[in-house]
Amino acid sequence: MIVRTLKECEASERRVKSDNWESTRMLLKDDKMGFSFHITTIYAGTDTHIWYQNHLESVYCMSGDGEIETKSDGKIYKIEPGTLYILDKHDEHQLRGGKTDMKMACVFNPPLSGKEVHDENGVYPVDDSATG
Repeated sequence: MIVRTLKECEASERRVKSDNWESTRMLLKDDKMGFSFHITTIYAGTDTHIWYQNHLESVYCMSGDGEIETKSDGKIYKIEPGTLYILDKHDEHQLRGGKTDMKMACVFNPPLSGKEVHDENGVYPVDDSATG
């Protein structure tokens, strides 16, 4: 069994920050579960281009507000507590923080190794090593 607290993970190398967000990666590839689990904060007023070409992601909003725009069709969806969005087609999107920071629970498949940040195209690189 694996037991971790958000507090201990936030005080470790599992916490990764950028200008627009911070992500505490509580479950990673090395844990050999086949997915990774993150608590991510999207900062208020930010606008982030994301395109997970190598990963599928599900995101549940626990607090805050914002919106997501799908680039393929320009549809905009409001995000508020209780909203789940699923990037099941490697959807290229803009993620915008609203008036307050959004706290999100995120699941990635395949799992992240832990230090990934978006490249210039909004992509996390693929990790070609064997998954556990």
